[in-house]
Amino acid sequence: MKVVVDFDLCESNAVCMGIAPAVFEVREDDFLYILDENPPEAMRPTLEEAVAACPRAAIKLVD
Repeated sequence: MKVVVDFDLCESNAVCMGIAPAVFEVREDDFLYILDENPPEAMRPTLEEAVAACPRAAIKLVD
C-alpha cells in the first residue's frame, strides 16, 4: 500500500497527523510531509480513518 497526497488540495491542517503521526507530519513551515509512503498493512485501518477525516479529501491509499 502507498500513501498518496494531492498537495494541490492539502491545506496542512494536521488532521491526518493527529490520527497517524507515524505517517504524516506538519512541520513549522506549515507543509505536510509523508514520513512513510509505504507503511505496513497493519496500519491500514488507521490510514483509512485519516483518509476519511481529511477535510479536503487530499489523501488516498493505492494498493
